[in-house]
Amino acid sequence: MKLPAIVVNVKTYREGTGRKAMELSKIMEKVSDETGVSMAIAVQAADIRIVADEVAIPVFAQHMDAITYGSHTGWILPESVKDAGASGVLLNHSEHPMKIKELAESVRRAKEVRLEIIICTNNIEVTGAAAALSPDFVAIEPPELIGGDISVTKAEPGIVRGAVEIVEKINPSVRVLCGAGVKSGEDVKKAIELGSVGVLLASGVVKAKDKEKVLMDLASAIE
Repeated sequence: MKLPAIVVNVKTYREGTGRKAMELSKIMEKVSDETGVSMAIAVQAADIRIVADEVAIPVFAQHMDAITYGSHTGWILPESVKDAGASGVLLNHSEHPMKIKELAESVRRAKEVRLEIIICTNNIEVTGAAAALSPDFVAIEPPELIGGDISVTKAEPGIVRGAVEIVEKINPSVRVLCGAGVKSGEDVKKAIELGSVGVLLASGVVKAKDKEKVLMDLASAIE
């Protein structure tokens, strides 16, 4: 994934499920092509293939499990995520938290199948622990701000700055994204000023009436 980047997580919103996920990905690709700003979309497992077949922007799975081929009914196999066309995976989102041992195994498996890894974290301490696992990115998202109207860059800029500092200390090869309440170009600009390489957001784009307009505003903050 090229940087700086805007990563949109569609969660399980109605507006980001099935065909609507595909439609959003096409809008994102259009804005990315017009602005030169890197964008990626994280979709539900069932939608990876239909989205990845339609667009060239990176498609991320929202989760996967540290399993191998065999008897694991209902779990998400890393190889199936890769085969469906995903180029990366989100792990440990606050809505799907993982224990550290499970997370470490999932990181190992994701690397085996060559998926880019974004580990979501909720505070500076967890960010440091996540960085020690050597993912490609950590995304700091205070859970109390997720889905809200106030961006983490305004409400808690110190947590973004602190996340960047601890990652640089523990594992400088890891890059930091930030999210929670991000909705505008101003939020993106501030995130980058604080040391992150982009943002992870959801409802601000997925639930927007004019998604292209919002994406253009977000992209306008990245030079």
